[in-house]
Amino acid sequence: MATLPNPLPSLDSSGLDLPPGSLVDATLDGPWHEPLLWYADGPADQRGWSALRTSGRRLGLLPVLVTGGSRDQWPEDWDLCPDGTSYPGDHDADEVLAGYWTDYADDEVGDGLAADGTGGTGEASGKDGEDSGEDNGEDNGEDGEQSGGAGSWPGLAPVPAREAPEDPDAVAAGLVGVITADADEWLGGARIALVPARRSADIPAAIGWSGPMNHENDVARLCAVLRSWEDRYDARVVALGFDTMIVSVGRPPGTIEEARALAAEHYAFCPDNIDQSPPYDLDVYAEKAILNQEAWSFWWD
Repeated sequence: MATLPNPLPSLDSSGLDLPPGSLVDATLDGPWHEPLLWYADGPADQRGWSALRTSGRRLGLLPVLVTGGSRDQWPEDWDLCPDGTSYPGDHDADEVLAGYWTDYADDEVGDGLAADGTGGTGEASGKDGEDSGEDNGEDNGEDGEQSGGAGSWPGLAPVPAREAPEDPDAVAAGLVGVITADADEWLGGARIALVPARRSADIPAAIGWSGPMNHENDVARLCAVLRSWEDRYDARVVALGFDTMIVSVGRPPGTIEEARALAAEHYAFCPDNIDQSPPYDLDVYAEKAILNQEAWSFWWD
């Protein structure tokens, strides 16, 4: 996937002030022909992340937190698949999400979707969802059910109306501080890693990350969506685990309408966030997990 020289083989002579750590070239099919990432042996902290963000960027390296999770699985055990990863710039975020919506929304959310642009009543008894953007699925009652199913893809959500309150990298650093302050409790630990990537959204593709394998075999397609979120919401990929991702958000939706529009994208991007996580309702998800939230987390079964 990489189109630029990989700085990791020359890391020892790079001039970076790094703690003890390891280069990872392990993939699902055996050793890769070059290192995919470097990560530290010890716990991460906000200060180290910010320093490597500044010094590593000039070399074409970006920091990301890597987590072991409850099963203590670190990057060498992540089943990385760089040979099956394309280039994020070759994919269109709207087309990618529309495809996922067609594949998953009608079957998994189905009758819980509204067709009026509001994402339903939020009172569906099953798995609620986001709207279809069409007029052919009239609401049938208080339970938010309709006869038309999920309908067509509603399209990308608009850029939030408000300006970003602070620099997106500062928001990312703040989230790193929150995570590393209690990483052992809720992430199974967190360590600093360096990945050869020019933009945060490309980090999963740069290492051939296979976390969403049961949803998407080519993570570059998801990275195309992350690029779009980077542009619209000042998003940054902050942490990766075996099958988990945490993203900082510098300009989150500030109204419930904006949050509901984005919830459709989140559902298409990671259906398990709604289908396998209470309250199984996109309206509630939009209000609790998207509206004014400076961190988004994703998990693929």
